[in-house]
Amino acid sequence: MGAILDRMEPLLAAMPSVKSPEGHVHFKTKLFWTVGVLILYFILSNILIFGLDRSSQDIFLYWRALLAGQSGTIIHLGIGPIVTASIVLQLLKGADLLDIDTSEARGQVIYMGLQKLLIFVMIVVEAIPNLIGGFMRPDATIAANLLGGNTGLLAFFIFLQLCIGGVLIFLLDEVVTKYGIGSGVGLFIVAGISQSIVNGFLAWQAVQDPYPVGFFPRLFAIGLSGGSYLQYFTPNVIAFITTVAIFLIIVYVESTRVEIPLAHTNVRGIRARFPVKLIYASVLPMILVRVLQANIQMIGLFLSNVGITILGTFSGQTAQSGLMYFLAPISGPTDWMWWTTDLGHPIWQVLLRLSIDTVVMVVGGAIFALFWIKTSGLDSKDVAKQIQLSGMHIPGYRKNPQVLERYLDRYIPRITIIGGVFIGVISVVANLFGVIGRESGTGLLLTVSITYRLYEEIASGQLMEMYPMMRQFFGKE
Repeated sequence: MGAILDRMEPLLAAMPSVKSPEGHVHFKTKLFWTVGVLILYFILSNILIFGLDRSSQDIFLYWRALLAGQSGTIIHLGIGPIVTASIVLQLLKGADLLDIDTSEARGQVIYMGLQKLLIFVMIVVEAIPNLIGGFMRPDATIAANLLGGNTGLLAFFIFLQLCIGGVLIFLLDEVVTKYGIGSGVGLFIVAGISQSIVNGFLAWQAVQDPYPVGFFPRLFAIGLSGGSYLQYFTPNVIAFITTVAIFLIIVYVESTRVEIPLAHTNVRGIRARFPVKLIYASVLPMILVRVLQANIQMIGLFLSNVGITILGTFSGQTAQSGLMYFLAPISGPTDWMWWTTDLGHPIWQVLLRLSIDTVVMVVGGAIFALFWIKTSGLDSKDVAKQIQLSGMHIPGYRKNPQVLERYLDRYIPRITIIGGVFIGVISVVANLFGVIGRESGTGLLLTVSITYRLYEEIASGQLMEMYPMMRQFFGKE
């Protein structure tokens, strides 16, 4: 693998990217770029794909919250290619198949170039099945009026729009990462799910019954009409309780940490603490688990649409039988509460599907959390180097990176696994009972955690601006 990467180095170094900032980026500038990218994201989410038949099928209908894309728009693919490429890289690096030293400049260039190359490949790989699988159909009327009925050429034009949208999302993510606050992936997820939650509280339209779907409009409409709260409002109350509980649990857990004392080597009296949070790897590895499930379902749905039903059959985008049914994640009470509705499956099949989803979320959360800290520079070895370079050390221990690494090994790997398992369990529970806005529990969990960390980063950025010397102590300069 190393020889192949060496030969590919000129290509990887030439991959398109957003220019890195020269020196420190002021906090107000970061805020400006973050808001600007967010506005641009909402604009892109309202640009419909030209030439697309509006009756087309959305292959990622149930994954929109996690993929941060809008169905039928130029950002239809969302962050799917970015996350899928990250999964591939993490699996390769976690299995030690990639011998890249990211502590060196050359290694960083190769790693980032390889990641970008994989993202571009995944954009194409995820765009093609939408067209050849019959999910996104060209509008026959537009093809007849503009292209003489050539639907194949119109399909190719739709494919180009999907690719352009995927590249734009990738570039916007880089802009936020280098010039903004947090990451574009997290920002787009928060934007999409927050919008759904607001709609879940305030939407006035009625869908399945005479009452509005929004929590508060529904509450008042049922009361004014004399309807039965037990019949029409019980699911909303359960979703509201789950939403509040998830919010409180994640905020509490985000503040739970082990703090490792540090002292500055050269400046006497300067002390600090390195926090190892319970959710040390953040909740982003949970995105990897869900997107991996989404890709598996996409493969099954694609094969089913072309007449190959060996993995299972689908009704619309919902798996109905075979392996795909058992691998489909639980997204709400209607997927498992067999005593309230006819699920169309024996109880043992429902329970098996529930068990498989739980195992995938819990075990997958722990595994991807370990992979995440290894590839993102959060493992014991990289953290020890960062602390050493910042001029800090642990009081009472030798000022040696190896000693510091062994000390951190007592905490970081174990807390990472515990946090990954905990987030997996919380995500499963949230998905079982549903949340406000008809979003997945995993999506709400991600939104709360990402928002909390954005708040912490904003507070840290303001502190660094007030005390510039702290940027040198903590390696921010």
